[in-house]
Amino acid sequence: DTQLSVEASAGISLGIGLMCGLVTMLVRSVGLFMTGLLLGLLLALAGLLITHQFYTPTSLWVPLGSLLGTGMLFAVLTLQWQKMFTMLSTAVFGAAIMTVCADYFVEMLALASYVYDCLRLSLGPVLCWYSWVILGIWPALSLIGVVIQWKLTDDSFSHTEVVVNRRQKRVQLMRIREKDAKKRQQAGGQEGIYRRKPTPVKRYAGDLLAPSYLQSLRDRQTGTGTSLSSLGATSQTVIDLDYDTGSTVPLTATTPVVRV
Repeated sequence: DTQLSVEASAGISLGIGLMCGLVTMLVRSVGLFMTGLLLGLLLALAGLLITHQFYTPTSLWVPLGSLLGTGMLFAVLTLQWQKMFTMLSTAVFGAAIMTVCADYFVEMLALASYVYDCLRLSLGPVLCWYSWVILGIWPALSLIGVVIQWKLTDDSFSHTEVVVNRRQKRVQLMRIREKDAKKRQQAGGQEGIYRRKPTPVKRYAGDLLAPSYLQSLRDRQTGTGTSLSSLGATSQTVIDLDYDTGSTVPLTATTPVVRV
């Protein structure tokens, strides 16, 4: 079997890590599941480290089963209660990183080597009090991280509203526009139905005078003349006939005074 070079192994590891990181970042449920799984693994590791001081199991399936079982349990719990377990996981993981960094600068990863030996069920060197002090940094920083996140996190903020892709934005805009169009159509239909019609203008026979009637008055004035009663009757008849034909002249037109 041919062995890969260091560069090839680093490239493959980097590609796998990048792919897993993108999946956990873009798919929300996968990210929450991995966050809870990480929290469960860290808590199971702390429990194994404590129980190793009093009891050492004989089978390798004991630490492996406890790690997988606790990790799956907290992964499911994180999917159910997202905000609380996300804060716990980030605080515990950050505190674990700080503890490993302190162990590296103080004892050159002596505590990390001891934890690895506990997982392999092999006897390692006994820890000194420096290592236990460094290990005590982990729960202290975890508690501080949880308190800070709990106090400073905005309650009105929801992580479910952070990632909104372009397609979802377009769908939301289309729905808003459809609602506005329906409201406008309903408002326009109601205005067309309930619009008040203008009242028709009532016209009477005496409102308008025909030009033929005025000409007949002039002719009668220059001619023989008639009595007022016959003139009124004739004018009434002319008004009715000319009103139907549609020729109109306002009452304010200047007409000669009729004398009897």
